[in-house]
Amino acid sequence: MAKNTGRAHRVGAVKSRSEFKRGTTWFKRDTGTGRILNGSPNQHKGVRNEK
Repeated sequence: MAKNTGRAHRVGAVKSRSEFKRGTTWFKRDTGTGRILNGSPNQHKGVRNEK
C-alpha cells in the first residue's frame, strides 16, 4: 500500500493504477476498468508507466 510521507514523495507503489504519456500530458488509468482517471503535465507519484 502506498503511503504519503509529507516530504514530496510516496513510499510504495499505487496498486491498480498505471499511466501513459500522449503529447505533453500524462494520463492516469485504472487498470481494472481501463478508464482514464485524470491528466497532468507532470508524472504521478508512485504510479507505474505503461509501455
